[in-house]
Amino acid sequence: MSDPKYIAIEGVIGAGKTTLARMLAERLGAELILDEAFNNPFLEDFYRNPKQFALSAQLFFLLTRYQQQQKLMVRDMFNPRIVTDYTFGRDSIFASIILSERELILYEKVLPVLTAELPKPDLTIYLQTSTPILLDRIKKRSIRMEKGIDADYIARLNEAFNYYFFHYEDSPLLVVKTDDIDFVENSGDFDNIVSLTSKPLTGKKYYNPAGTII
Repeated sequence: MSDPKYIAIEGVIGAGKTTLARMLAERLGAELILDEAFNNPFLEDFYRNPKQFALSAQLFFLLTRYQQQQKLMVRDMFNPRIVTDYTFGRDSIFASIILSERELILYEKVLPVLTAELPKPDLTIYLQTSTPILLDRIKKRSIRMEKGIDADYIARLNEAFNYYFFHYEDSPLLVVKTDDIDFVENSGDFDNIVSLTSKPLTGKKYYNPAGTII
């Protein structure tokens, strides 16, 4: 694989995916496309009452991300590189956690219609983070609507993300274990990640703090 044209950053809430996407886009001179999570009008209601607002929140995410991905296909013709802070697949991960059985049946009827022709990343970077670290980062960033997030919800979500990316085959995958690195404060950690995006990667690779891949 040559230098990837479309890089997607993934991770659970608090993993640092948006921060890394911003930094990587700036370093590579790429266009940045961000998930519009906080523009979801049902999100705050969902955090207060998950059972009542799960389907509304999830369908809003699904349709918004679909519209973004459609625009990405058009932009791909004119921009040399693109970095996003999500993959379309994250939508189904959340759905599997928050929706009831009946709601999930409805969701899964809609999903295939939207995903048929969406572009796939040339490289996906998954920021794998332990649940205690995620909870600590969520607490420190002190976003008002996130203050009611349940620790068990993050634990279940983290388990679902790890399972999804263990079986991920949509693109070459670089798994970055973030518990022992700090790509924001440590320029060496960030430089190592940047350098790995330009190396030929196939299948699944893991980045460790020493800056090597295995």
